Amino acid sequence: MKTIQAKMHNSISWAIFTGLAALCLFQGVPVRSGDATFPKAMDNVTVRQGESATLRCTIDNRVTRVAWLNRSTILYAGNDKWCLDPRVVLLSNTQTQYSIEIQNVDVYDEGPYTCSVQTDNHPKTSRVHLIVQVSPKIVEISSDISINEGNNISLTCIATGRPEPTVTWRHISPKAVGFVSEDEYLEIQGITREQSGEYECSASNDVAAPVVRRVKVTVNYPPYISEAKGTGVPVGQKGTLQCEASAVPSAEFQWFKDDKRLVEGKKGVKVENRPFLSKLTFFNVSEHDYGNYTCVASNKLGHTNASIMLFELNEPTSSTLLQEVKTTALTPWKGPGAVSEVNNGTSRRAGCIWLLPLLVLHLLLKF
Repeated sequence: MKTIQAKMHNSISWAIFTGLAALCLFQGVPVRSGDATFPKAMDNVTVRQGESATLRCTIDNRVTRVAWLNRSTILYAGNDKWCLDPRVVLLSNTQTQYSIEIQNVDVYDEGPYTCSVQTDNHPKTSRVHLIVQVSPKIVEISSDISINEGNNISLTCIATGRPEPTVTWRHISPKAVGFVSEDEYLEIQGITREQSGEYECSASNDVAAPVVRRVKVTVNYPPYISEAKGTGVPVGQKGTLQCEASAVPSAEFQWFKDDKRLVEGKKGVKVENRPFLSKLTFFNVSEHDYGNYTCVASNKLGHTNASIMLFELNEPTSSTLLQEVKTTALTPWKGPGAVSEVNNGTSRRAGCIWLLPLLVLHLLLKF
């Protein structure tokens, strides 16, 4: 019976003490003069989400009762745990320090914590603020986009974190310099083909490494022929006409001669198409093959064409080659170091003449 009464008395005493502590906390009862540093809690505690936070309160032997509160909720009173949260544990309860630990801290743990003590029947409090930092996280970002040249686009990148992260956009391109936007939203008016590619969103708040996500922007435009290469070929030889076109989506190629389309499979002719290049090959050129050909490049946005000439190139005959050999053999060599017999003496005299000014200059300097 005495044991039960003692426990009841102890509980009542704790209830009175913690009630007074809470009353002091919310009504702003001042600390008594001369005790301004007692009890002494830590400065603000800053931890990252998921880490453990230690709350310490410095006390002395005048203290008869001590407790930690979160707002109006009692966490620990002496060695007794009052809260149901398994993450809150008592670290130390000595004559000099009263400490608790909050494990696996989350954002809802942020806020004021109060160390309340009783000495000489007067409750006193000291407050510490727990700050929880959260790594940046991109929670929403635009999907990859395909758009026609000249239209407007808007890219979105929403990030969370504590403190609030800074969001920037950067164009991943060799020609791009610096950031294209220092905001969650990237607006591009009248987009050009040079602005296609990947755009990188970065969110940072110095709590952890920046978080990066990318969006691919495809800019569609009609074909334009960048190179149309004609060629000259002798009769009976192999000849190739080449047509290059840039386009998104890739261009489809067609070849025409005199308004007639050339198709794959025609005897002696091969059409070879790649995404940006088309080749028309003649394996045995005849007189009938010479002329003007039209390369047409097209996609869903438009088409363009270019004229390419296959012309005859006269092959040198055997008599022409023999004449060239004879002419070469009869022509005297006039390369570097060659000396003409007729002008040999004249060359020596000229060599002596240009030495005279040097001799005169040498004599004047000597005297």
